[in-house]
Amino acid sequence: MENGSVVSNISQGIATITFGHPQSNSLPGVILNKLAEEIKTVGANADVRVIILRTLGEKTFCAGASFDELVAIKDYESGLEFFSGFAKVINACRTAKQLIIGRIQGKAVGGGVGIAAAVDYCFATTQADIKLSELAVGIGPFVVGPAVARKIGVSGMSELAINATAWRSAEWAKNKGLYAEVFEDIAAMDEAVNSLAIRLAQSNPEAMYELKRIFWQGTEDWDQLLTERAGISGRLVLSEFTRNAILAFKSK
Repeated sequence: MENGSVVSNISQGIATITFGHPQSNSLPGVILNKLAEEIKTVGANADVRVIILRTLGEKTFCAGASFDELVAIKDYESGLEFFSGFAKVINACRTAKQLIIGRIQGKAVGGGVGIAAAVDYCFATTQADIKLSELAVGIGPFVVGPAVARKIGVSGMSELAINATAWRSAEWAKNKGLYAEVFEDIAAMDEAVNSLAIRLAQSNPEAMYELKRIFWQGTEDWDQLLTERAGISGRLVLSEFTRNAILAFKSK
């Protein structure tokens, strides 16, 4: 667990993918790549009818990009590779044949918001506030932006992206369409997650696949689009402004 983990479990047609990292479930490159591959592998399993995506612990859902890895980026190629990890995860969610249920037990930042936006039906607790903090450290939510805008519109996404230090409540996220349902505690949320997963596992997989294709219409160019967006972040992360901003943020 020191370097993070990605594990999956399949039972009665329900695949549960869990990722975690000791630094508030942040996302270093190795975890991003493992998560994308796990979603692809599980999605290719004909026995899987529905996927649940979740993280470890009871507090933060996902703190987004690993700051340690961001400050270690020394050239454009490694920056492109790192930010492409977020593109891979979003595209793996997008192209999986199964509907994906998100379980958001706590705060989501940056890439964590992107993952919440990339699932097909998202449950959360009242503790699951969100923030797109990228601009505050000199970058921008370029890779996750299309996924977030798809769920909450350009207006909602720009509100998050521009006021990058402000948290938005779980209720705000629900009203905007990021979360489908919000619960007072984790136990109530998990009951709802499991109930929906069981019902979906008993539904027609072909019908669910066709529904998902409709939900994601207009995103067929995302393999290229999100890679291009990763290139923007890969360039900006090398700037002196961004490096100083990240170091200042880490020292808080």
